[in-house]
Amino acid sequence: MIAKRIIPCLDVKEGTVVKGTNFVSLRELGDPVAMAAAYSKSGADEIVFLDISATHEGRATMMDIVRQTALHVFVPFTVGGGVRKLEDMKTMLQAGADKVAVNSAAVANPALITQGAETFGSQCIVVAIDAKRFDDGWHVVTHGGRKDTGIDAIEWAKEAEARGAGEILLTSMDADGVKTGYDLPLTKAIVENVRIPVIASGGCGSPDHITEVFQQTDVSAALAASIFHDKTFSIEEVKQNCQQEGVRIREA
Repeated sequence: MIAKRIIPCLDVKEGTVVKGTNFVSLRELGDPVAMAAAYSKSGADEIVFLDISATHEGRATMMDIVRQTALHVFVPFTVGGGVRKLEDMKTMLQAGADKVAVNSAAVANPALITQGAETFGSQCIVVAIDAKRFDDGWHVVTHGGRKDTGIDAIEWAKEAEARGAGEILLTSMDADGVKTGYDLPLTKAIVENVRIPVIASGGCGSPDHITEVFQQTDVSAALAASIFHDKTFSIEEVKQNCQQEGVRIREA
């Protein structure tokens, strides 16, 4: 079994790390460069950096922050937010990112996934899927959860894989920031329908939630924000809990 990964997520708006509930009620938490550097030193396996307002506000990701963060992070580093075309991917990778995450623009233009994979390699392309439960299943939502596309999340994950995505970052909008645990039915449904690695995101409130998602689904990684940003638990504590419960985890 491949060792599971623990990934802190830095949601950034207007140059500041923020966190909310169900993608709203955001509160400011700190400097993204300093926080990313601290996580890199404290055992994070990877770091995800998302400019969460870039697409909605119609502006590019803040590349100066990306460059500075990349200088201080020594683990794989994914950057997303405002990626609209191949040139945006190139800019992020040249700034120091190891991977780029695409969401709204890929839904609008699925060929962007294929173009990115063919140009930079599948290992560089992460398709971020924000999903919300509706009566007929889970729909893909975009623009920071503001727009229901009506697209079935499972079918979209399968298409993303077919188009060359190397990984899926799956966020449950229903669970986001609620801290009651990951959306296990959604996560399991996506994992069972694709072969590429899936990162679970949305709802983590304790180390037990991370252990639970690893034990009950075959996700490759668990992403969390609030428990790390608020210093409720450390990355080391999360990894120790996983090890105690028999989950093979990368050592801090």
